Amino acid sequence: MDQKRLARAVAERTRLSREESADLTRAVLEGLVGQLSDGEARRLAADLPDLAEQLQARRRRRKQAHPVRLHDFIRRVSEHTGLTDDDARAGAGAVLAVLYEAMGEEDHPQPTGAPPAEYTEVAGEAG
Repeated sequence: MDQKRLARAVAERTRLSREESADLTRAVLEGLVGQLSDGEARRLAADLPDLAEQLQARRRRRKQAHPVRLHDFIRRVSEHTGLTDDDARAGAGAVLAVLYEAMGEEDHPQPTGAPPAEYTEVAGEAG
């Protein structure tokens, strides 16, 4: 799945414009990949080969995951995109839901050490 298809799928699930969905998708992916361990990031890149180079260039090299609480993650996405916290939460949930569907339940990106229920719950809200 490439970033354009991902952003289109997000736009279909939210009331955001395509441009807003593209910005939001980029912010969520960057925020998510910044939390992942090297192994998790490689797995995400393998599942999203069209995004692999961009995602790897934007992440800091870490052996360990660097999880961020969902509330802080949503706030950062909101600040990056200029969306309200509610729109950022709905959009982040849509991005995660599309990723989870594309990658399968067991392969979806989940920062190790992050409260799994938080990220899974927000994806489920976008369902």
